[in-house]
Amino acid sequence: MQLTPTFGSLLHPFRHVFTAPTFATFLTLSTGWCLSFRRRFVTELIQSADAVQGGHHSRYHRFFSNAAWSIDDLYEALARQAVRTFYREGTIEAGIDDTLCRKRGLTIFGTGMHHDPLISSRRRPHVSWGHDWVILSLLIVNPPWSPTKVWALPVGVRLYRNRQGLTKGRKGQAKGKTKPGKKRPADPNHRTRPELAVELIRQFAERFPGRKVVVSGDSAYGGKSVLQHLPATVDLISRVASNAALYEPAPAPRPKQKGPRRKKGDRLPGMAEWAADESKPWEVLEFDQYGLHATLEIKTMQALYYKAGKERLLVIVLVRDTQGGRPDQMFYGTQLDWDARAILSHYAARWSVEVMHFNAKQMMGLEDPANRTPLAVQRTAPLGLVLYGLTLVWFHGGGHHTVRFPDRPWYPGKEEPSYADILAALRRESWRGQFAGVDWDRGGEETPLAQLIEFVSRAA
Repeated sequence: MQLTPTFGSLLHPFRHVFTAPTFATFLTLSTGWCLSFRRRFVTELIQSADAVQGGHHSRYHRFFSNAAWSIDDLYEALARQAVRTFYREGTIEAGIDDTLCRKRGLTIFGTGMHHDPLISSRRRPHVSWGHDWVILSLLIVNPPWSPTKVWALPVGVRLYRNRQGLTKGRKGQAKGKTKPGKKRPADPNHRTRPELAVELIRQFAERFPGRKVVVSGDSAYGGKSVLQHLPATVDLISRVASNAALYEPAPAPRPKQKGPRRKKGDRLPGMAEWAADESKPWEVLEFDQYGLHATLEIKTMQALYYKAGKERLLVIVLVRDTQGGRPDQMFYGTQLDWDARAILSHYAARWSVEVMHFNAKQMMGLEDPANRTPLAVQRTAPLGLVLYGLTLVWFHGGGHHTVRFPDRPWYPGKEEPSYADILAALRRESWRGQFAGVDWDRGGEETPLAQLIEFVSRAA
């Protein structure tokens, strides 16, 4: 079984990442990953690619656990393809966030207890056992085949390991366990999610020197641990806490002033006071982009956000939803010539990252791999994200001409594809390629074979 040649051609730029035998294994596993209808276990990938007789199954396991290749090199090749396809020029838009992949088993490398947003509420947070991946994604805004949507394409990934992740020692005892009432010593190798995010952003910026990059992130990635370490070519848009301490810029030093100069000016009113200040009236902003359809009232100012860095002046936007009942919120941008619409548009586009996480889990098996060793864990799920990104590159390059929406009388107005439609189009073209003697343009659509392929291509 092979993927359609138009998709296969996108895999060849990855050849330099692998040796020749390992690249052949990569092609087989990629085929199985895209065509599988079941969970993405390694043995399932072998079966889906029809490679059961292609060698011992341990060869495919060793591809993840022992083979000499780098996941960063793989993502660099993907990032260059994606930027070449979607951002030939101009500012590159990106989003940063993390997602939890639930796992079972205490011996899986890198697992731990992490906040689970799907089962948590504002009043009662919950945690789940699994892997927490920090993912940097390219934001594809309004492509021609989807003019009202934003798509996220992953271009970098890191596994976050919390401080509580202890390894098992002899007789099931945890190494490094301390007595009750005493704190465990700090791990010098531990890195927080913001630190991992900075690493990914820096790596991406270095790959495209001279290109301007705008990154959107929620409040977890908006503090000084990210803002103070951004490369010069990167700007950040994030949320401001409702109880944030905002300050005026530092005044100019007085003549013959002794001592160090001030780092900030007078403190500005808090969010509630700013919203109630009638001397600074609200401006009305009609917003209809990327799923947010609302009439907003906004206020804008330039200020220092002390939590995000002592001396960096930011554009602060206060937003009130006059229709939907959302609470007042504040956002900031590091580019001082941005207006409120630009900042809110960038931040609203970040929602596509959440959609990408959902699609990757539901349709590309991000949570499925059952590998346990360190190298295998850090390669298997990220490989699935690489293939997720390549499906978008393939669809943009010509795959959108092959998309077919199923006949749904209750949904007659569908004009833009979902990711399920994109994956179905790839599978349909791949299956059709196995029957070279069939003329699909002349009545082939009505044959039982065509109907069977259509049914199989849309199987979940």
